[in-house]
Formats: sequence, structure tokens, C-alpha cells
Amino acid sequence: MSARVLILFAHPALVKSRVNRRLADAVRRLPGVTFHDLYDRYPDFSIDVKAEQALLAAHEVIVLQHPFYWYSVPALVKEWQDLVLEHGFAYGEGGTALRGKPAVSVLSTGGPAESYRPGLADRFTVRQLLAPFEQTARLCGMPFLAPCIFYSSDTKTDDGLTDCAVRYQRLVEALRDGALDIAAARNGENLADNFNALIAGGAVA
Repeated sequence: MSARVLILFAHPALVKSRVNRRLADAVRRLPGVTFHDLYDRYPDFSIDVKAEQALLAAHEVIVLQHPFYWYSVPALVKEWQDLVLEHGFAYGEGGTALRGKPAVSVLSTGGPAESYRPGLADRFTVRQLLAPFEQTARLCGMPFLAPCIFYSSDTKTDDGLTDCAVRYQRLVEALRDGALDIAAARNGENLADNFNALIAGGAVA
């Protein structure tokens, strides 16, 4: 059974992007997927709350794609959260619109995976730094999957970028087609490390 996937894409400087442009191109025209560019839609940050809530209600899987800015999200994402995830819609009494819908963060970092460790430069894992977003999902009744992280975006070769795009497309297709083991995908640090085990139908090249 297929699910409708909503990709909330947020990149304030897309013209300078290497990884996120390639990732976006890999999924923006997939059948059953709505690619929603927040910075393109709201350059003045004037968010249409009802329209955004309607989009969320019309999809079964929510993907948030963005670069990892200062251990968090680009500013428009926080504005979107503050306004769109209202009491009575996303949580609280009567707030069941998102309940049961898997949520996953897909993000890129400039630094390598090795630096996101206790005692090293970034001190915490990316998943630990995403704790506020995991708790937001939990409050809304959404299964929060391990993030899909593409590290070292500044130094990837063209072949490396192609591999990232292939993996991302495979993830979105698996979410759409019900081929991802949701229970298992809630564990671990990085979905991109475990595609073979989590997605039915064979390995990712």
C-alpha cells in the first residue's frame, strides 16, 4: 500500500548548495511525492498556516530536508514549526492530525561523521542534537525515525554526490511504497548507514 510523502525542503542559499541540490533533484518529481520548497514559497517568512496544515493532513509521511545549520535547522523551519504545529491541530485536545505519520529528518553536514562524537569537535551525535525535533514529533504522536545524514558535504566527489542522491531517492521510494521497516528505522544514528537492512528489495549500490 503506497503512502503520500510530503518533503518539506528548506535551504536559504540553494544556489551555493552542492549536496542538497542533488538530493532535491533526485526526489522532486517522484510519483506520490510532494516536494514543497519552503524558502521558495515563503521568501518573506509570511507562512500560510492553514495551507501548510492542509498539506500535512493530506500526506501520510513527512520528510524534513535541510542543511544542518549551527546544529539545528534554517530559520524558516523554526518559524514554520512555531506557527503551523498549533494546539488543537498537531497536539493537545483534538490535535490528532499528525498522529501515526512517520517523520524523518534528512540533512547534510559540512563536517565528517567522526567529529560528531563525545570528546571531539562537535561533542554530540547529530541525533542527540536533534532531540528537540524528536520530542516535537513525539508530542504530535509521530514515529520519529533515525535521521538520514549525509556528512562531509563540502568535500564529496561527484561520484559521492551521486551516491547520496541514489540513497535518498531509494529512501523516499521506500517510505512511499511501505518498504521501510519503520520500527527498526526508529533506532540507530543514521538511516543512510543501514539501507540494506531496513529497505526490502535489495542493497543500495
